This record gives sequence, C-alpha cells and structure tokens, in this order.
Amino acid sequence: MAKIIDGKAVSLEVKEALRDKCAEIAASGKRVPCIAVIIVGDNPASRSYVRGKLKAAEFTGFESRLAELPEDVREAELLHMIDGLNKDAGVDGILVQLPLPGHIDEDKVLDAILPEKDVDGFHPVNVANLWLGRPCTVPCTPKGIIKLIESTGLEIAGKKAVVAGRSNIVGKPVAKLLLDRNATVTIAHSRTPDLAALTREADILVAAVGRPGIITGEMIKPGSVVIDVGINRTADGKLTGDVDFASASEVAGFITPVPGGVGPMTIAMLMENTYDAWLAMQER
Repeated sequence: MAKIIDGKAVSLEVKEALRDKCAEIAASGKRVPCIAVIIVGDNPASRSYVRGKLKAAEFTGFESRLAELPEDVREAELLHMIDGLNKDAGVDGILVQLPLPGHIDEDKVLDAILPEKDVDGFHPVNVANLWLGRPCTVPCTPKGIIKLIESTGLEIAGKKAVVAGRSNIVGKPVAKLLLDRNATVTIAHSRTPDLAALTREADILVAAVGRPGIITGEMIKPGSVVIDVGINRTADGKLTGDVDFASASEVAGFITPVPGGVGPMTIAMLMENTYDAWLAMQER
C-alpha cells in the first residue's frame, strides 16, 4: 500500500518557515512582502482560488492587495492597473487570476507584468530563463511537485521520470525541473500510443493530462512515486485526479491524493516566490 504524500502538511511547513521569516522582517522595521492579486469577473472557481491565496498571505504575515474588476472591464484598463503595480515599489508580486474573459488577451496581460514581479512564473522571460538554466521565477505547481517528490526521500538523479501532460503551466516546466535534477525524462500525453508501456517504467510519474482516471494501477511501476496533478469534477460534484487512486495506491510506493496533494503546494510556492521577489527587491 502506497504512503500518502500529504501536500497539506508539506505546504504548512513551507508557510510556517515563511511566517517566521516575515516576523523577523517586521521586527526589523522593514516592509513585509506584498502580493497584489487581480480578479476579473465572478467565476466561482477563480474566486475560490483567490480566497486561498489571500488566506495564505495572511497566514504568512504578507501584505496582500486585492483588485476586483467587472467582467466587462476593458483590456486597456486592466493593463493600466498592471502598469501602476509594476511601478509601485511597495508591491513585490503581481498575480492576475486566470482565466480572463474572452475579450481580453491573456498573453498580452501576462506579458505586461514585470518579470521580476511575475510570481506565477508565466512571463516569457521567466519561461525562457527556466529552459536556459538561468535565474528565474519557477512556476508554482511544478516547483511544488518537485518539493513533494523530495519529501519522500527519493533521490531524483538517475531515475526514470515520465510526465504525462505537455501544458506550458505544468507538463513542460516540471519536465525541465526533473531534467535539472538529472532524471531521465520522457514527456507523454493523451495521444501517446501505448501510454502504459511508458508509465510502467517510471520511477517517478507525474500525471497532468486533465482526464479523470487515465492512469490506473496496472500502468504504474511497483514502488514508484506518483504525483497526481489532475483536478477534475465528477457528475456528483466530487473532485478527482488523473490517477485512479484506489488501484494506483495498491502499487505505488508514494502517491498524492486529490484533493490535498499538489493543490496546497501551488499556493505555498506562490508565497515562496513572493518572498523571493521581495528579497530580490531588497538587494536592488
């Protein structure tokens, strides 16, 4: 039976460490880290995610600013707000909650955030620097996945890793982070012929396809580390991952649950990225 990788517990350790650092900053009389969050419209899922991020900022002692814009806000108005936050020396990180309404160009909005304030790690400069091996802001979910793998005590170097999923947000960057730690990495996806033949060889399997239960126990190497990034909602409203947890947990050595696995780590890494942005600003 697999050991559960408790994302809530690991994320709490990260946030508690940041809270201690923030307390020291405040005690020294310096400005504490600050994250600005912009949300457009009333998407319930987006609002839930934003609440989680603001709650984490409060827990760590960071300052947070929330800008709520109507669904029909003009793109130019949103870009003007971002420009103001870019110029605000009291703001370390800027996050625009996605998705945005159809009339707004998401790429243009994300590109407008200064790379050094892009705590999501989505700006093209940060993406390029990640692949070039230069200092950058690492995307939150991939960064959290690596910490979860490391929390098992597994040495990543020399292991076979399969990333099932090729998105710019998770699949591609987590593959690069695994490569950086000297794993031998294969990127697969929903159209990969005989996906199971690849996943059965994986010491580390990251499932980020976006299809509920696409990875079953018979597709997993015994004793492997399985990270389930999927967040899918069933007909009865329950959250489920890309991995069939019941069968997979009988085979894997370590496995993340959904919910309670990768999700909490994403928010914790957002806080860590904000702290790192604050630190960089102090050094400039």
